[in-house]
Amino acid sequence: MRVGKLVGYTTGVFDMFHVGHLNILRQSRARCDYLIVGVTTDELVESRKGRRPIVPLLERMEVVQNLRYVDDVVAQTTMDKDEAWRNLKFDVMFVGDDWKGTSAWDAIEAHFAAVGVAIVYFPYTAHTSSTILRRRVFGE
Repeated sequence: MRVGKLVGYTTGVFDMFHVGHLNILRQSRARCDYLIVGVTTDELVESRKGRRPIVPLLERMEVVQNLRYVDDVVAQTTMDKDEAWRNLKFDVMFVGDDWKGTSAWDAIEAHFAAVGVAIVYFPYTAHTSSTILRRRVFGE
């Protein structure tokens, strides 16, 4: 039930789940009443990064859904944040601060401010990422 609750939204690939993922989900849930997480589809990851995730989408969604901080999980099939908002009606979006100040996110912030959606940035966990893990494990 979402009525009367502050609804939050964040997205990610959540491949090779690690403490950075846990940090953003924990921090997000602490700042909303109901947290929806968009897990990026294998196809969207491949189109953006040129490679598929190690862990398939349905398994990544299951891992995320079973965390106590998460209320709902959806597949993120597009990078269009406005489309996500139209479908999910969240009040606040949580993002890693590695995106803060970029022209793309400045535009998203301005658009969302006009419809009453706040953007909250959290510190990026620089010492670990799925990319770093892939390099260590696979030498990529």
